[in-house]
Amino acid sequence: MRRDMIERGNKLSITRQCRLLKLNRSGIYHQPQGESIQNLALMRVIDQQFLETPFFGAGQMTWHLQRLGHRVNIKRVRRLMRLMGLMPIYQKPNTSAPHPEHKRYPYLLTGMNITRANQVWCADITYIPLTRGFLYLVAIMDWASRHVLAWRLSNTMDVGFCVDALDEALERYGSPGIFNTDQGSQFTSWAWTDRLKEAGVRISMDGKGRFIAPGNNISEGALRRGQYIY
Repeated sequence: MRRDMIERGNKLSITRQCRLLKLNRSGIYHQPQGESIQNLALMRVIDQQFLETPFFGAGQMTWHLQRLGHRVNIKRVRRLMRLMGLMPIYQKPNTSAPHPEHKRYPYLLTGMNITRANQVWCADITYIPLTRGFLYLVAIMDWASRHVLAWRLSNTMDVGFCVDALDEALERYGSPGIFNTDQGSQFTSWAWTDRLKEAGVRISMDGKGRFIAPGNNISEGALRRGQYIY
């Protein structure tokens, strides 16, 4: 907020304004750099491979990239995978107690025959690679029709853009019977779950990273590639 108070062309010099606001002058002129073209290309390769082998950790992904001829080390690959929010799917010990405001809800779709619109909705978050960076995409989809009801882009993982998409979907299509997501922090947050409760929606949560249940012919990879966004 203090950086936004700096006025170029003001009677006071930039140096004087920084001193009064207790800001480092170098930070005013610094322009954050996005990821390099090489790293963005690597991220696309990593993403494509991760859709095929979601159990690949940083070590296995590094070995795969090296086999393709990329000169990378595990530190670089680990950083890019963290930046992309990719976590390998394998069982890990539960070493932390859940936060009291982040309740996990049971999975409600076992054995359910989903045949009509607004019976079940689902949502997921992925990222969209750009020339000099990437944005996060949240998409809300009707399970039966495969139609994307609402979506939003954001440069942060804050829950706000998810709730904005949810509000649009509820306003345009009414309330579903059940809303299923994974256990990502945005979907377990109070802002998200309270909005669903206000709309009279039953909340269902699958395992972390699995908002689409096994046996359904919609894949997270297809949603990530935009196959069902129309």
